[in-house]
Amino acid sequence: MASIVLNPTCRTHPILKCPPTFLAPVLSSSTPVRAAFSTSSPLAHSRKRRRDNNPNRGVSALRRTGLKHKVEMSRYPLPQPVTDPARRSEVAVDDNHGLWGFFRSEKQVLSTPEETSSFGRPWVVEELRHKSWEDLHSLWWICCKERNILATQEYERARLKAGYGDAENLERDRAVRQTQKAIKHALTERYYAFEEARRVAVTDPEVDLEAAPGTQAYRPSYSDEPLPEEEYPVKANAANA
Repeated sequence: MASIVLNPTCRTHPILKCPPTFLAPVLSSSTPVRAAFSTSSPLAHSRKRRRDNNPNRGVSALRRTGLKHKVEMSRYPLPQPVTDPARRSEVAVDDNHGLWGFFRSEKQVLSTPEETSSFGRPWVVEELRHKSWEDLHSLWWICCKERNILATQEYERARLKAGYGDAENLERDRAVRQTQKAIKHALTERYYAFEEARRVAVTDPEVDLEAAPGTQAYRPSYSDEPLPEEEYPVKANAANA
C-alpha cells in the first residue's frame, strides 16, 4: 500500500502518491547513471605508465624467458654442439693424468662383483709396527686411492641403477678402512714412545737436545773402546783352565 504524504512541491495535487525520498536524485537527472566494472580509480587509467626499474622482471626459468635488455654476451654467438663424429677433434689425454687414479688400471668404470671381492685381509697393527715411516706413508695413500675408486664405482652404479656389486663394494671398503685404522694405531704408539723418550732425555745429562743438526746428540760418559784382557778376570781364568 502506497503511503500518502503531503509534498510541498506538489502544490497542484496536495494529496499525491510520491516516490521515496532517496530516489529523488535519480528521477531528477535525465542521463542514466552507470557504474564502472573496475574498482580502480578512473584517474589510475589516465596516468602515464612509469618505467619498470626491476631488471629481473620477466625472467623465469620455467617459462624460458630471459632479460628484456641485451647484455654484454649478446654480441658473441653461442657455440653449437658438433653432432657429426667426423668433424669432432680428438683430444689427447695424458696417460698419467691424476683423474685416472679414480679408476682401475684397465681404465674401466665398473668392476664385476668377482673382481671387487678378490682381495686379501687387512693389515694388522703387529705387522705395521715393523714398517718404516715411508712404508706407512705409502700404504696410507694407497688406501686413499682405493677408497676413491670404490666411491667412484658406487656413484656410477647408483646413477646407472645397476643393481649389483654394492655388497662386495662395502666389504672391500670395510677392509681398507680397517687397514687405515691399524696405521693410525701404529703411528699413535710411535708418538707416545717418542714423547716418553723426549721426556727422559730432558733429565738425562748424556743427551743434548739442543745439538746442532749433523752432530751427535747422545754423548755417553763411557768409552766405546774395548777394555784390556786384564780387566776381564773371569774370562782370563776360563781361558787358562
